[in-house]
Amino acid sequence: MNRQEYNNCVDKYADLLYRFILKATNDRQLSDDVVQDSFITLWEHVDHLDYNKAKSYLFTTAYRRMIDAFRRNKRDGTLDEVNCCTLKDNSMHFDLSEQLEIALQRLPDIQRHVVLLRDYEGYNYYEISEITGLNESQVKVYIFRARNTLRNFIKREEILI
Repeated sequence: MNRQEYNNCVDKYADLLYRFILKATNDRQLSDDVVQDSFITLWEHVDHLDYNKAKSYLFTTAYRRMIDAFRRNKRDGTLDEVNCCTLKDNSMHFDLSEQLEIALQRLPDIQRHVVLLRDYEGYNYYEISEITGLNESQVKVYIFRARNTLRNFIKREEILI
């Protein structure tokens, strides 16, 4: 990959990568850091990478950096503890996308990540398995479970009222 192809990657994928990490983490500062680190890593390996594989490489790198940040924060004790039971919102919501965002945040991390990669970013099962390090059948199971959880959350009676 040459300098022009690298610049094309920045133009094409920076926003997609940022959006994916932001949806997965809900933390703008962490998303900025992960995206920047991913592009730095891409630049460090620019001589060895094929331009056609740059998108997959970036998402894989960003995903792994995000997981590392979660582990580091959890070990350091700085990760905000969120109890799903305390997230009840008694106000009436009619915005389905807002409810979907709430439901996504309640999913386990791995389920949220694979759903975001599949449904928001449009990756196929094989690409998701490459990015996350899971096998394809695990990816399919996590997506199936996440979609069922999302469906059940949205079908709740208080949301439909």
